[in-house]
Amino acid sequence: MTQANKLYTIKFIHTLIWAFFVAVIFYIVYTGFTDTVTIYTWIGISLIIIEGLILLLFKMSCPLTVVARKYSDSQKDNFDIFLPNWLARHNKLIFTSIFIVGLIMVMYRTLT
Repeated sequence: MTQANKLYTIKFIHTLIWAFFVAVIFYIVYTGFTDTVTIYTWIGISLIIIEGLILLLFKMSCPLTVVARKYSDSQKDNFDIFLPNWLARHNKLIFTSIFIVGLIMVMYRTLT
């Protein structure tokens, strides 16, 4: 497998994992706003927190980014994922903010 193929495979897997976590975040927001909090909401919150801890462990980089760096010298923010560059650059800020809104709503629904 060539380096380009390896990078493509990493980008594909990284994008699938990213889409999964975005879906989980929007599920958390949905259950918070619709007052349909279930065990799956709490599992989703746990998954997002674990993802955050992993990012902290890897100095705010995804482990797949670290692996992809072996196959690319690109300085673009989206060298390792199939996202527009602006979204890859602001990804953590955007989706952390959305997650916090969802978490606040879930906590509010749970406590009231």
